[in-house]
Amino acid sequence: MYAPERHHAILAESRTAGRVEVTALATALAVTPETIRRDLSVLERQGLLRRVHGGAVAIEALGIEPGIADKESRNAAEKKRIARAAVRQLAELPEQATILLDAGTTTVRLAELLPTDRELTVVTNGLPIATVLATRPNITLHLVGGLMRGRTLASVGPWAERVLSELHADILFLGANGITPDRGITTPDLAEASIKRAFVRAARRVVVLADHSKVGRSDLAKVVDLDDVDLLLTDDALDPDLRAELTDAGLTVELA
Repeated sequence: MYAPERHHAILAESRTAGRVEVTALATALAVTPETIRRDLSVLERQGLLRRVHGGAVAIEALGIEPGIADKESRNAAEKKRIARAAVRQLAELPEQATILLDAGTTTVRLAELLPTDRELTVVTNGLPIATVLATRPNITLHLVGGLMRGRTLASVGPWAERVLSELHADILFLGANGITPDRGITTPDLAEASIKRAFVRAARRVVVLADHSKVGRSDLAKVVDLDDVDLLLTDDALDPDLRAELTDAGLTVELA
């Protein structure tokens, strides 16, 4: 069994049982305990498990939503590749396009890479994104107001949703914490799920930016079904079986 297959099996068991044990996994997967410990370390670095003595606990079971500083350090190279692929999506848009950027660490990478040689209007609820774009002379920036969540530096709530209800933009680049065929796009916080839905309603085209660690996991709050998404941009570490499940569900997936 290859490492990605073991990781998939470990995550599935952890989400079913809430926790996994090294010795039981080693027996079930016919590998050494040392191999399982390495697997658990990889999954913990990806933010999918939390190591405990003798095994690991599913993040969902702990009710933990990582903070923005923690998210920034995870899969940084993959996020940058995804952001570069997202920039290429702009070639299909009108010259003076309107872009919605959902708050998130991968969308921050995209903001850093936006072209400087064309006029763009950007609407975002992410304070880090606004900081990146505020001084760009070719960018007309609109920062959506509302309640600012300290954990993600995203504005949420009725004020923000009211503004988005009046917009109809060319494209949305949406972040996600979880993506599965049955539950679609999910996130840990109810208020962020609501503002993400408002973003989706305000866009002609919806592109989700999410590294491979987000695929196959499901969080508390559902955002939208996969039918509401035009494209998923992820990285080439995505498990082939998980990609097949998404494409079988009708989602277009591109690897960066």
